[in-house]
Order: sequence, then structure tokens, then C-alpha cells
Amino acid sequence: MTISFPEMKTGLRLGLAAAVTGCLAVVLLVGLPLRAQDANPVLAKVNGSEIRQSDVTLAEEELGPSLAQMDPATKKENVLAFLIDMKIVAKAAEDKKIENGEDFKKRLAFTRNRLLMDSLLASEGKAATTDDAMKKVYEQASKEITGEEEVHARHILVETEDDAKAVEEDLKKGADFAELAKKKSKDPGASDGGDLGFFTKDQMVPEFSSVAFSLEPGKISDPVKSQFGWHIIKVEEKRNRRAPEFEQVKGQIETYVTRKAQADYVTKLREAAKVERMDKPEETAAKPEAAKPDAAKPAETKTAPAKK
Repeated sequence: MTISFPEMKTGLRLGLAAAVTGCLAVVLLVGLPLRAQDANPVLAKVNGSEIRQSDVTLAEEELGPSLAQMDPATKKENVLAFLIDMKIVAKAAEDKKIENGEDFKKRLAFTRNRLLMDSLLASEGKAATTDDAMKKVYEQASKEITGEEEVHARHILVETEDDAKAVEEDLKKGADFAELAKKKSKDPGASDGGDLGFFTKDQMVPEFSSVAFSLEPGKISDPVKSQFGWHIIKVEEKRNRRAPEFEQVKGQIETYVTRKAQADYVTKLREAAKVERMDKPEETAAKPEAAKPDAAKPAETKTAPAKK
């Protein structure tokens, strides 16, 4: 399952019993705004305008990838410097009445609409991502994938049939398959002894799958030709496919449920809206499809040489 999910933010709620009176109540009540203030301290002032910790946090979210390689102290210093410069330049822009320009107004309107859309869809996605909803998706996906046969195999991939026959002779003389794969195979998985892990029949090219699924565990194939070259295949194990544990794919399921809820919500709003396309005749104008989430399937094992 492939599947971006907005980070959930929670706040601390402090409740006071109605019966609390006297000095204790006074101390607690007076202390509340101080704690809230301390949680969001002023880090700098630019011409009297404050920059708080919450501004730095928001900027870090927006700047994202450009800060990924920085340590926390360097990141904070760079973001704060950016915010200081932004306030200075923004004030200069205000003095020049930049906000009165038509291009600025259009960009501001677009940014506002985009932020409104993103915020609402994030809220809808978060509301839909309950434990029950995720477990339901997991159970449905598990039923779809269990029972299908899987094969665990290794292979040695070489350029020519003669090369494959030479490998076959080495194996008949007792050479270790995994060690020979490391030395002879041109496949990227050669360093793992040619190990392909478990795969289903449709995850490999037909020529490869046909032979791999016909072999019994422990058996080695004759040379097999595919679009990638010549293979010698060894089947290690066969089994019925199993679903991964819920915790292994929870993140993917969470993203899937979020995206599906958002797509369904957009579809519902679009159906209720009056949309007029002036660039197309009415009889040919078609409603665009809502963004669709990726298909929900638990994580796959490695599958080279994959079907192309």
C-alpha cells in the first residue's frame, strides 16, 4: 500500500474543579497564562514586530526538505534569520504598496484558496482515520492476498546460454549456489547470493515464473532464457501468501484511508457544485475525476527480475 498524512497535533488541557477555592485556585489561575506564554516565547523583534517560537515551527514545516540535513541548532538559527529577513523585506514591500498590485492580489487569492483547501482536506482525512477504519481496510486487503502461492527462489543471471551451461556444470560438481551467484551473476541481487525473496507468479516475467513455480523446493532448473539474459533458478521454499502484520503496514493503511476520505469528500462537493466550463461546449464538457488514492495492498517483497 502506498500511501502524505498531516501530523496530528494535540494540546494539553488543564481543568480546575469547581470546588477549588482560596489561594490554590488563585495560584493556578494566575499561572496558566504564564505557562502558555513560556511555551511560545518571543525569539526576536524586528522594528517592534515579534517573532515567536510558533513562527519558527511553522516556517520549518513550510521549508521542509531544504532543512533536512541541518542539525537542530543550525536549523533554528537559519529559520530565525529567514524570518527576520522576511519581515524586513515584507515591510519594505508594504511601503512600496506592492499589495495593491493586481499580480499580488491574484497570487494572494490563489494562496488563500490553496491553504483553505489543504486545511479542510487535512481535517476531513484526520477525522476519517480511525482505528476501526484502518482495521477494516487491513482485513479486506488481507483476504485478497492470502491463499495465493508464493515461491522463494534464487537465481544466477548470465549473458549467454554457454555461460548458463557452465554455471550448471559448476553446480553439478557441488558448487554452492549462493556463492556462485555472488561471483557469476550480473543481477543487482548477486551480492545477496541471488536471493529474490518470496514472489507471486505475476510478479516475474512469464518465462521465469513458469519454471520457478514448476520446481520443487531444493531443485535447480536448466538454463532459462528471458529478456534479461539466461537464468539458472533454485527454488528454496513454497508457501501460501500471508498478509503482513497490521503494525508493519499501519502507516500505508493510514495514508490510504486519509486519501480515500479526501477524494470522496471532493467528489461529494463537486457533485453538489454548479461547474460551468467556458472553454468547452456544454455537451462535450466532462467533469474531471477526483484524485484517487493508490490501491491498498500491504507491502510487497522484492521481485527482480520484475515483469516489464
